Amino acid sequence: MSAIPQQLFDNQKASLDKILAAQGLIFGGFEKLVDLNLKVMKATFEDVAQKSHEAVEVKDPQEAVAFTSSLMQPGADKVMAYGKHVYDIVSSVQTELTRLAEEQLSQGQHQVHEAIEQLAKNAPTGTEGAIALLKSSVASANSAYETVAKAAKQASEAAESNITAATNATFKAATEAAEVVKSATPRPAARPGKTS
Repeated sequence: MSAIPQQLFDNQKASLDKILAAQGLIFGGFEKLVDLNLKVMKATFEDVAQKSHEAVEVKDPQEAVAFTSSLMQPGADKVMAYGKHVYDIVSSVQTELTRLAEEQLSQGQHQVHEAIEQLAKNAPTGTEGAIALLKSSVASANSAYETVAKAAKQASEAAESNITAATNATFKAATEAAEVVKSATPRPAARPGKTS
């Protein structure tokens, strides 16, 4: 087998391996999301059962108000935690897919460079200028891609930082709001004849 067909075969095999790896990453992320959702559903059912039993025990309006306000904070905390878990899973898959894409692009750039070098070795006399122009064009394209990739990565990191800050601010606001409601809720008075 000559070197070029073997090289093409190796390149196709490497590309197939990358596609399979990407599919594995996507499926793994989907599997994690399904697992997370099953755990959340199970915990929710258990929580609803527990809160239903507690609701049946409520005797007067003050207890009802206290019970209702006690439901708010854990719900907000759980929603925030769920959102964070989903974000972490999606972010992890995205990071790995980006890494695979960068590896594939790097491999492609290396292959183009090798092809140009082979072309330069076998080019007829007088085509040096055209080969130099081709090399310069490829170098310019690579430089432009690297600049765009760097800007996209910085934008992604800034967006991630902003999302984290917004999530933390929302969580803090929800916690503070629940504390205000909790402190404003009148406590049930002790019933006559009941011993604490």
